[in-house]
Amino acid sequence: MTRDLTAVLPEPIHGVRVERLRPIPDERGRLMELYSSLSDLYVGFAHSYLTTAYPGVTKAWHLHREQVDTMVAIHGMVKLVLFDGRSDSPTQGRLNEIFMGTHDPMLVQVPCGVFHGFKCISEHEALVINFPSRPYLRDDPDEIRIPADSPTIPYDWSRRDR
Repeated sequence: MTRDLTAVLPEPIHGVRVERLRPIPDERGRLMELYSSLSDLYVGFAHSYLTTAYPGVTKAWHLHREQVDTMVAIHGMVKLVLFDGRSDSPTQGRLNEIFMGTHDPMLVQVPCGVFHGFKCISEHEALVINFPSRPYLRDDPDEIRIPADSPTIPYDWSRRDR
């Protein structure tokens, strides 16, 4: 079931969807379904992959023209940041921060055209699984990349103690 975004994002970017994941523990360990065809977020996927980041490492920015990314942090914690640079979007120019991982398991879906990146904010390596809607084509990748400190996106990746 898609989670009410206002608990995570007071002003969500248009098209971003979030689903709370539910670990099911017992005395043997736990099980947690990550992505299902029964989910409200299901758009299909072409493959899945694991990406990791060491503590303090930022992996940003990129967007896809046609691909939808559906991701979950399965170990550690990440700060996933989204920026809506779409000129035709009602939320153009909006930034969203989502803290996800071991302490708050969730599936986040990033629509086409939204820049995104993440930073490992845990004391150990963070593991993120992505279920992209399209296969990766080495000769024609569906992505635009810019540096994490690009002036195109008004965001500072520095830690902020609130």
